Amino acid sequence: MLTGPTGTGKSGFALRLAREFPIEIVSVDSAQVYRGLDIGSAKPDAAERAAVPHHLIDLVSPDASYSAGQFVRDASNAIADIEARGRVPLLVGGTMLYLRALIGGIATLPRGSETIRAEIDADARRLGWPAMHARLVEVDAVAGARIHPNDTQRIQRALEVHAASGRPISELQAATTRPMDREFNCVALIPHERAQLHIALAQRFEVMMASGLLDEVRRLFARGDLTDGHPAIRAVGYRQLWSHLAGAYPLETAVDRAVAATRQLAKRQMTWLRSMPDVRVFDPYETHSFVGIRESLIASFERA
Repeated sequence: MLTGPTGTGKSGFALRLAREFPIEIVSVDSAQVYRGLDIGSAKPDAAERAAVPHHLIDLVSPDASYSAGQFVRDASNAIADIEARGRVPLLVGGTMLYLRALIGGIATLPRGSETIRAEIDADARRLGWPAMHARLVEVDAVAGARIHPNDTQRIQRALEVHAASGRPISELQAATTRPMDREFNCVALIPHERAQLHIALAQRFEVMMASGLLDEVRRLFARGDLTDGHPAIRAVGYRQLWSHLAGAYPLETAVDRAVAATRQLAKRQMTWLRSMPDVRVFDPYETHSFVGIRESLIASFERA
């Protein structure tokens, strides 16, 4: 498993490893599962996908939802298929919700309720999401401490679960079982200097914009069947450009907000990764890191 915060070059390292070992890449990215979210999700291009098989990319339409539970099922099937063919699955990506679900399991939660979600959204419009986060802290202090006040999607889900079941989501999540009876060899790319990552993230978004990201979001906007409530449109970068197209603020503001949101996402990812046990950490910006990554994962590759 090769993970790390957004923008640290995980895919590039994985492609380098695939030149030496019989690797197939299993994407662990909640934006890459959606068709049409290509530039902003840093989805591998056609040449990269032709050179190395990739799994769990372009699975669903952007008007659909894709859950952590679906990811666990799809990832488990992909891993079994790859190994049955004598090749090596390498999980690559930084969606921590997916990694948590695959490594630690998924709680049995009540199904989503459009009625409850609509009530929560109405309260959020009236009171603001900070007030909804405060409400979550009241009913579930553990989840409230874990979920960032700006993470509206997870706040909504936690409140929805409590309203539907009468039990805190943290309590239900504590009673989980691991979906796969195996240990994952995990390597994380975490820069020693956060400022270096911030510069790289700003430059990467600039490249995405030059590559046509605004036009990509414009095509999604023009479909007419999507809103900023769809999970695909909530993805970092897409959400801010969508708001610009809806007239909320100028393009320059959208870009600034997208870069800031990307930095916040990276910070949350690094915080979670540092809490994981048995993770080998490498600085992606150090020239010798690839050798260390290769050595850390080579035992897994050589079993194939």
